[in-house]
Amino acid sequence: MIANGLSNFKDKRILLLQGPVGPFFRRLAKDLRWAGAQVCKINFNGGDWLFYPDDAISFHGKPEDWPAFFETFVIEKNIDVVLLFGDCRPIHVEALRVAQALGLDTGVFEEGYIRPNYITFERSGVNARSALPKNPLLYLNEPEAPRPETRSVRRAFSLTALWAVLYYAASHLLRFIFRHYKHHRPLHIWEGLYWLRAFWRRKIYRRQQRHVAAQLSGPLSGNFFLVPLQVAADAQITVHSQYASIEDFIVEVLTSFAKNADQACSLVLKHHPLDIGYHNYSAVIKRLARQLGVAQRVLYIHDQSLALLFNNARGVVVINSTAGFSAIHHGCPVKTCGPAFYDMNGLTFQGPLDEFWGRCVDHPPNRTLYHRFRASIIRHTQVNGNFYRRFEIPGIASGLVWRNIDTNTSDNLHGSAQLPSQNKIGNVSAQG
Repeated sequence: MIANGLSNFKDKRILLLQGPVGPFFRRLAKDLRWAGAQVCKINFNGGDWLFYPDDAISFHGKPEDWPAFFETFVIEKNIDVVLLFGDCRPIHVEALRVAQALGLDTGVFEEGYIRPNYITFERSGVNARSALPKNPLLYLNEPEAPRPETRSVRRAFSLTALWAVLYYAASHLLRFIFRHYKHHRPLHIWEGLYWLRAFWRRKIYRRQQRHVAAQLSGPLSGNFFLVPLQVAADAQITVHSQYASIEDFIVEVLTSFAKNADQACSLVLKHHPLDIGYHNYSAVIKRLARQLGVAQRVLYIHDQSLALLFNNARGVVVINSTAGFSAIHHGCPVKTCGPAFYDMNGLTFQGPLDEFWGRCVDHPPNRTLYHRFRASIIRHTQVNGNFYRRFEIPGIASGLVWRNIDTNTSDNLHGSAQLPSQNKIGNVSAQG
């Protein structure tokens, strides 16, 4: 879907559903219209409306009304392509089912497999539903392609937090208009406050743990295992893993570590940066570590550089996080405890977790396979850029480095108000 960049959507009639928090989908629509597509958007809550108030309709029906409404809409409007963010949201699950039954093309956006400089864009689904082959021989036998030039994305946490606060506030304040809407996560005004709490927690953790980096790159270097925790409410956990909670995963990993790891090794659990405002696992980690007799060998951290950690860790244990793929990039042995797009022989440890602690040093990732696989997924599934912080590219409203687009063009999407009206698809009733 990304091979020909924006030109892939020329003369297409495109429907946008829910996007990431923030104005990304509104900016994307400008890019698509500039490329010659007709674009419409359906909003489902106040947050959707806040960031895409114009040229969109709102669905006010009950969840059970959505599939029939969606099918009627795409048929009446002759929609060719449906684009959405995240394939596990209930409204998107139903939309994908109906769209694929009707033979429509679909495109799923998600956070990048290679972060922070890429976003993911796949046709059939993402993460565990990705169509990427799992056979290492396919990548090893693929001709080596030149590595694309990659622009580096600046830190986007502050913008992500701002968009999230605004999104949840608008969703809460306008809930009386979208009274039947059910979000895939908790949706109330407190959600914005969680992001505000993350700001001061990060400052506190940064001060409290300011000496941790020197410890892990010094005395503990090569003698600790790293466990990057994931966002508790993410579909990677709630849909694509066997764990009921992050706590369940912590219990499994700590128990296995205590029974099987060398007593000279430590275990470092790192909190996910986007989950800091929501959860704190200090109590469960301390209690379990004491019970297992490893309290002096377990460290819980929050704001350290993953690159530094990967370069000094003996091994990395994840559920299915893209952090595991980053660890492979740094040559660190990885054990996945759930389905991951990169979990294959030659990249990750294929034995049970209990054996990983003692055998990981004999199973480093195959560097040739990694580079071939990485080049392939960039070519087929990744777009250079970020949902929340744009690259300043003349003529590109989304700030993404689309392929086969002359970024020096004098045509500027920020003047897209001059575009002809046929680049917008007319409204229909949205009561459902």
